[in-house]
Parts: sequence; C-alpha cells; structure tokens
Amino acid sequence: MGPLSGIRIVELAGIGPGPLAAMVLGDLGADVVRIDRIKSSFLLDVAPKYAVHTRNRRSIAVDLRKPEAAEIVLRLASAADGLIDPFRPGVVERLGIGPEPCLKRNPKLVYGRITGWGQEGPLADKAGHDINYIALAGVLGAIGRQGETPVPPLNLVADYGGGGMLLAVGMLAGLIESMKSGRGQVVDATMIDGAALLLGMITGLRGAGLWSDERGTNLLDSGAHFYEVYETRDGKHVAVGAIEPQFYTNLIEKLGLAGEALPAQMDRAGWPAMKARFAAIFKTKTRDEWCASMDEADTCVAPVLSIDEAPTHPHARARSAFIEVDGAIQPAPAPRFSRTPPGEPAIAPKPGAHTDEMLTEANFSADEIARLRSAGVIG
Repeated sequence: MGPLSGIRIVELAGIGPGPLAAMVLGDLGADVVRIDRIKSSFLLDVAPKYAVHTRNRRSIAVDLRKPEAAEIVLRLASAADGLIDPFRPGVVERLGIGPEPCLKRNPKLVYGRITGWGQEGPLADKAGHDINYIALAGVLGAIGRQGETPVPPLNLVADYGGGGMLLAVGMLAGLIESMKSGRGQVVDATMIDGAALLLGMITGLRGAGLWSDERGTNLLDSGAHFYEVYETRDGKHVAVGAIEPQFYTNLIEKLGLAGEALPAQMDRAGWPAMKARFAAIFKTKTRDEWCASMDEADTCVAPVLSIDEAPTHPHARARSAFIEVDGAIQPAPAPRFSRTPPGEPAIAPKPGAHTDEMLTEANFSADEIARLRSAGVIG
C-alpha cells in the first residue's frame, strides 16, 4: 500500500537522518530492507514499538567487517531501486560496497548518501552531530533570546529537516529520473548544506538589511511581542504568532487592550514594553482559559503542549494525527494521499528478523546461508 508500493530500498543501518529518510519512504509504501549490525552498540536502544524511525522495515543482520558481507550487500543492491548509506566518507568504499561496485551490479540504482560535513572539504573526515552542523551553518547562532546563549532546537534542523528529509526528497527525485533515463546516480545529501538551505529565508532577510545578527531582536526569534511564548497563571504556556495586522487586532481586543494608545505593531522601539505588558496579562488566566477565549476569533494563539498532551488534543484526534502501534503512540505517516494511502505502520523489527528470508530472495542457497552463519557473517 502507498504511492511507493513496488519500490525497494536497501538501508545500511545508522542513526539519525538515514533511519528517518528510510522511515518516510517505508511509510509511503516502499519495501525497506535494513542491513543491521549483528550486535548493536547504540546507547539509545529501545523496545521495537518505541523505535519509531525504524518502523516499516525488514531486517537482515550482517557483520559488514567480514569480507563475505560485501557480496550480500551487492546482491541485495542488484535487486533494489535505491540504497541509503549513512556512514562517514570512505567507509563504504573500504567495505567494498560503495557507489561504484553497487552501480556496476545495478546501473539503475539510486545511491543515497547522508553525511554531516559532506564527501569533501576540510571537515569531511571529522566527527560531528546536529549541534555542530547547525553551528557552522549559521542556524544555531540565530536561535535564542536576546543576551542569552544560543538554544539547540533538539536535533530537528540538521539531523532530520536538513538531513533525513532532504535525503528522502533527493532519493525520490533520483528515482523519478532513473525511471525516465534508465540510469542511476549518487545522491549526496549533507546536513550542513540542508541546515543552511532551511535558513534561506532568514539569510535573504539578513542580506536585505531586514534581520539583525543579534538574536532575540527580530520578528520570528522572540524579539517581537506578537511572536512569543508567554507563561500563564498555572505555570503553563501559550504560543502567540499574530503577525498579520488582522490577527494582531483580534489579539489586542482579546487581551483587553483595544482603544488604548499603543505603539504601532511594527514599531520595534515599542516591542520590549509591549512584551512586558503581554506577559503580565497572560499571567492572569490559565493556559486553557486563554485558549478557550482566543478560539472565538483568529488570534494565532495556541497552547504549548507537552509530548504527552499533543496526541490528546481535539484537532489531533479529529485528524488521527497520532496512531497506536502495538500499544505505543506514534505519529501517523505523512503526507496523506487520496488514492494510494499507506497502510498502518509495522513496528520496528528486531535486528536480523528477516535474515534468512532476505538471503533466500537474493538467491543464496540454504548451504550458503548456513556457511555464512557459521562464519559469523550473518546473525
């Protein structure tokens, strides 16, 4: 089920953006075959039903350090439409499963690579994580309140938005082109590039002189009183995003400030005083009381929900935005399709759960499978 039904993706197991890209493709119907390690060393291993980014997979456990492992990957790649490589530059080449041998076996293969720093450049071989990539991309320095230290936006910008999602888009573009040309290619997605791409609008505003390099003083970074988070009487918070004049007018009315001599909305000199005024007013009611009041008009005010609260909100329930898989709450697949909707996600498989099945599909004989297991190549 899903628009990618009939597409097969081989995923070399990694963390962060590679699994997210593979999950997106799997959610949309692709047959994702994950080549897992025989023994995982990752410190955040969880029960399968909580491993959201590794749902909708079949898993084969292979020790890629063994010389015989390369043939397994190459045979799987020969019958696939795409492959995801999450490793640092040079790793797959040393293992004998880089783009050249894979494309030689399967000239139509779309070989997707995701790295932090890219395949070349002075930092290409260095270790890093989301926080490092967004630091160099200019993103981290732009996030935070005036006079305070930059705030890491979880690992959403480089790992997932600028990494995994960008890789998924690149893989889809490569697959479409391959269907037309009959030829594969390498898709090189880099987290630092993706993070910079996401910052594009702000970069443009900065170049035009419309964005200050001092964080916490601009329209969208908590500088404006009408684009800010405020604490309520019960210690919870509301998010205010009343940018457009009509929404700002409604907000002013709901806050009881209509008719007063207030600074113009875009008068930056008045922002600090208005922010203090808003903060005092929002402290007079609870979060839910404010939201009930604001719902009567378009004010662009929303409750700041916890991770546990988000699935229970009436809007989320009405849209089935969250689903229950084996008793665990997970986000539903997105986007949605009118004619080819994806099916309900399957929980993440245990590493190696489909090893024999996948090797048989790749035309390994029972004797070959037994020898590989005896040699510790597969688990």
